[in-house]
Amino acid sequence: MRRILILGSTGSIGTQALDVIRANPRRFEVVGLSAGSNRALLEAQAAEFDVDDTALGADEAEQLVRDVEADVVLNGITGSVGLGPTLAALECGRTLALANKESLIVGGDLVTAAAKPGQIVPVDSEHSAIAQALRSGSSEEVRRLVLTASGGPFRGRSRESLADVTPAEALAHPTWDMGRVVTTNSATLVNKGLEVIEAHLLFDVPYDRIDVVVHPQSIVHSMVEFTDGSTIAQASPPDMRLPISLGLDWPHRVSGVGRPIDWTVAASWTFEPLDDAAFPAVRLAKHVGRAGGTYPAVFNAANEQAVDAFHEGTLPFPGIVETIQRVVDAHEAPAGLTRESLAAAEAWARDAADRAIAARQ
Repeated sequence: MRRILILGSTGSIGTQALDVIRANPRRFEVVGLSAGSNRALLEAQAAEFDVDDTALGADEAEQLVRDVEADVVLNGITGSVGLGPTLAALECGRTLALANKESLIVGGDLVTAAAKPGQIVPVDSEHSAIAQALRSGSSEEVRRLVLTASGGPFRGRSRESLADVTPAEALAHPTWDMGRVVTTNSATLVNKGLEVIEAHLLFDVPYDRIDVVVHPQSIVHSMVEFTDGSTIAQASPPDMRLPISLGLDWPHRVSGVGRPIDWTVAASWTFEPLDDAAFPAVRLAKHVGRAGGTYPAVFNAANEQAVDAFHEGTLPFPGIVETIQRVVDAHEAPAGLTRESLAAAEAWARDAADRAIAARQ
């Protein structure tokens, strides 16, 4: 029986994690729950799973991690506010099932230095796929990582044609049902850029050996190419319950969490190169990742401000990545990396992004 603490229990990752646990009551026990603001649903979840320890907000979640005895902390919080709970889970020796990619990307060396080997288990479908494929060989045998991207709702569109797209169109993801920020990030490919940085930090593979390929069917979740020329891919119908279940009980598989591919039905899987001209976010993210320090925090914070502005109607869709680029170009990273310097860099980036957006009006 694994004791599970779920952070972000009322969101998409959290509710699906509870689905997995609900179906496997002899395998998992929920010992704590936290939510951002949805108190009513949090209380209903706590009542259903007989949980006494709950928290609202990131600060309370961080304290909950330190107070509750758990084997696994599933961090499903959205945004860089998840950094504190991530560091707390690592410092307390918990296994960290990480769906909150921003905390790793923003925290960078702070997070990797705090983690023991194998302590972080990725929950993003792409990184879970890579982790599964990496079991096929040693680290010395890895030639490159290949992250797949659905291409989002605007796959195949030119940069010029994206000028007038609406928030409703950006949220019409062809494959995944996600929140506003992540869905918009998938449309801009910012999400894939963040995942490239995440892959580098998780698997210690240089950026020039991490590629992105567009795979609209979202069946192959990512691949590892080995030095002998073989490529190992993880394939399954899109369902986050599979990588979530692996995060909860890595490296063991939980029966019945996802449906298998129906090999009796004809199907085609296609792979296309990423259009850097229309979607420059991945190239920018690699630049930011190589720069390190506070640059990824600046990239992420500027993006969050730009996404809000896009949905408020004050920024066109291409302006999201353009704003990130301007803020990154203007940033001067301080020496050393601390939680304080990260917080200061994020605050500066949000202000710089707001000023850049206002200047376009």
